[in-house]
Amino acid sequence: MPRIIELGQRSDAMTVDECAAAIASSGFDARCEASVLAVAGYLKALGENRTFLGDWMIGLLAGTGKRDGPDSSYSAQSIMLTAPRDGFFLRANIWPSERDSCFRRSGAHSFAYGAAHDHNFDFLTYGYLGPGYRSDYFEYDHHAVAGYRGEPAGLRFIERSALHEGKLMHYRAHRDVHSQLPPDSLSVSLNVMACDPSQGWYDQYGFDLAQGTVSDVLSTGSTETFLRAAVAMGGDNAIGLAQDWGRSHPSDRIRLAGFEARAHAAANVAERDEIWRDAEQSGSVLVAKEAARKRRLIA
Repeated sequence: MPRIIELGQRSDAMTVDECAAAIASSGFDARCEASVLAVAGYLKALGENRTFLGDWMIGLLAGTGKRDGPDSSYSAQSIMLTAPRDGFFLRANIWPSERDSCFRRSGAHSFAYGAAHDHNFDFLTYGYLGPGYRSDYFEYDHHAVAGYRGEPAGLRFIERSALHEGKLMHYRAHRDVHSQLPPDSLSVSLNVMACDPSQGWYDQYGFDLAQGTVSDVLSTGSTETFLRAAVAMGGDNAIGLAQDWGRSHPSDRIRLAGFEARAHAAANVAERDEIWRDAEQSGSVLVAKEAARKRRLIA
């Protein structure tokens, strides 16, 4: 499960700008224990500023607050407190309970409740307000998983616990898995999110806890979307690129996307089956297993 970080009480509190500046000056290297502890201390100091988030929200509602960052910097659940910079950003998340109207209107899936997943990045989280969302926590060996649907994931259950006020945790990329459950009452968490331009190439998975298997790859990005769209719109260059990437791209996920793009654009069932038959011989476990599943669906 995520590491619980105990720092003791602090008498100081930071603003968002002060916290971001301190993290930027220290860096956030999840491989370095000293860096993780330093950043955790800054996040805790922000969490001990008990008025900043409410003041920020009231400022926006009243039209008097500043709107830094992109227009999409906040949603019904997530609030980006800073834009990505120096390999991180700050975020606040709102977690409604089952009694809250937004939960009743939108449903559990809108807040990722009950959707077991890992992360392809490290982040720190702090319980800022309320009893906190609960999680069933698991660990697994990411390197032992190819990532195809239905693959046994080797999940090891650790515990169920809540992110209560003042609790500080380090979620470790490709190791910690959790399935979140609604808190007993409205809660808020604060995050330091690690971000890196290469992050999109690292796989993030969803899991079927009942079966103990991989249920989906969650980390699809624009590369796969552009490739599928280009092939669908026709053209020898697009088909050629999809064929080349299907055979030799260093990312198995992109190799699979190459075959998927061609299969979606196939003229008939026989051609689609031939593409997936070729994919079964690709040499990639992920591609071969997904290709076999696709062929069973065709049949």
